[in-house]
Amino acid sequence: MHLLKIKDDVDLKELEKFGFSYNRIYGGYTKKVYLKNDSDDKNFYVIRENSRIIKITRLDGKLDDTLYDLIQANLVEKVGEKNV
Repeated sequence: MHLLKIKDDVDLKELEKFGFSYNRIYGGYTKKVYLKNDSDDKNFYVIRENSRIIKITRLDGKLDDTLYDLIQANLVEKVGEKNV
């Protein structure tokens, strides 16, 4: 599985246009999206300043459009691989 990250030449403040906000506790930008389904599941995105890796925590198998929107805006690149 490839890791996805925000490109090095992108100002991380650009993430605010996609609903992210800076979170000192995580040392980067975070976004929580409620899926408004029967289980009230959510996706939680963390992008740390030092690595720029996109980490997504979700409670079910569904994703919202955030990752797609970041890719469409040409802010994301594939890096390395992670063993699953």
